[in-house]
Amino acid sequence: MNVIISNKYQTLLGTLNIDVIKSINGEFTIPDLVNQFTNFFYNKMIIDVTAIKNYQNVNVMRELSMNFAMDKVILLLDDSPVVNSGNYLSQLVSFGIYNFTRSIDAIPFLIENPNSYKDVAGYQNINNTPASGGMQMAKRKEDEGRIEQRIIGFKNVTEHAGATTLIYMLKKHLEAAYKVKAIEINSNDFEYFNDKSLESADFMNVTYKIANYSDAEVVLVDLNDGPDNICTEVIYLIEPGIIKLNKLIRNDRKVFEKLRNKKIVLNKSVLNNKDVSDFEYESGSKVYFNIPCLDEKLSNNKKINEFLIALGFSRLNLENDKM
Repeated sequence: MNVIISNKYQTLLGTLNIDVIKSINGEFTIPDLVNQFTNFFYNKMIIDVTAIKNYQNVNVMRELSMNFAMDKVILLLDDSPVVNSGNYLSQLVSFGIYNFTRSIDAIPFLIENPNSYKDVAGYQNINNTPASGGMQMAKRKEDEGRIEQRIIGFKNVTEHAGATTLIYMLKKHLEAAYKVKAIEINSNDFEYFNDKSLESADFMNVTYKIANYSDAEVVLVDLNDGPDNICTEVIYLIEPGIIKLNKLIRNDRKVFEKLRNKKIVLNKSVLNNKDVSDFEYESGSKVYFNIPCLDEKLSNNKKINEFLIALGFSRLNLENDKM
């Protein structure tokens, strides 16, 4: 059984399909956590880093490492520049904190397959000098790329579930706080948005194009029939209308078995919370987020921003969002 300590990413962590014996939410000092979990038995402690007071101070993380068994701790990092800096990550490794990620999908893997030092050694920069050896530098660059850049794929599960338009809206919203690129595979639908920053590629050269987006923090990919292994995470879109769902199930009766533990998002949805619960029960699946029909012409939409916040994009501001 596992423990979850959450703050900003409470909703995100609530989607994990893991056994949880205790969950607390808020902002805590290290002594607060020591008082709550001394002599408390658990398998893994999953910590939303924003739940630790003054978490951007590496000395606070040192205090964490001195009071808990780090082989039992998994840190879900935020996307602040300090936390994702080479120095901060290097310090984590120096403190024996090896299990950290910005991807919610990586947490179940780390529970079963915790990192050893050799898995994260590329992050460590002793005395702030360049890592020795060309291969070590290359490894560090590769690993840092994984944590700093998110490549998020979108795949329509039901026909015309809205991946192309959703990516267009997500890109517009993300651009307020992030460097973002968007690309579609084996299609030219992006051209109808009259936005020259939206790109198209066939599956033969999409990897090459994405490799050229090294300055982008986020790459949104309309997968269509393209490969999903080019992405760090994939979102599966379902439009939950009766005809669409019945057609989906008739074509593949095991579709929801295949989607188990995947990130399912209902798009262009008219379902309320009770309907979503009924959908989850009947399909045996878990809905990550429920997106209603939206006006793509709006430059700031509350529901889109809520979805992006749930995905971990914490720099977005919800204060002035429109409905």
